[in-house]
Amino acid sequence: MGGDGHHEEDTLEPASQPVPPHQPHQLEPIFRQHDKRVFRAAYRITGSAQDAEDVLQTVFLRLIRHPQLPDQDGIGNYLYRAAINTALDVVRKRRHLRVVSIEDMNPESLSADVEDAASREKSREIRDLLRQELAGLNSTAAEMFALRYFEDHNNQRIAEILGTSKSVVAVTLHRTRTKLHQRLRNHLGGKP
Repeated sequence: MGGDGHHEEDTLEPASQPVPPHQPHQLEPIFRQHDKRVFRAAYRITGSAQDAEDVLQTVFLRLIRHPQLPDQDGIGNYLYRAAINTALDVVRKRRHLRVVSIEDMNPESLSADVEDAASREKSREIRDLLRQELAGLNSTAAEMFALRYFEDHNNQRIAEILGTSKSVVAVTLHRTRTKLHQRLRNHLGGKP
């Protein structure tokens, strides 16, 4: 009889309240250990603190729902890659939206010298264009580029994170730089 009662509890519990694979309190130490790194990676790619916060939340919500946590040695790389790919997805989604938020409007720039304002605007335009072009690349190339130029990892470390060879990373980065350089040049009217 005790087995039957236990069986009823097992069938009633999931129907009354589904339990995610991992409870948030189980992930708290993981969050504390990796949240800053996830945020920084997302911020460097998106260029927005708000977007980086959204990426941070998305990455850890996905981890809660993940059927099996990566092992202790692999959790850092898993979260790091998830942050980069989620940030690239954010940039891809906003590629066609050209909205300037009030927070981006700097009152000092409105009264500053016109040349300085034009220079800052051109610099911002180039950074935004680079993010858009990066978002248009295939995932592997975009991830390698972000790891190298936004996160400042060397080719050996990138190969370790992505589970590939150093030479594959070098070739992919060379091709990606060439492609991005050409696209930026075309967009800027042939100017380097």
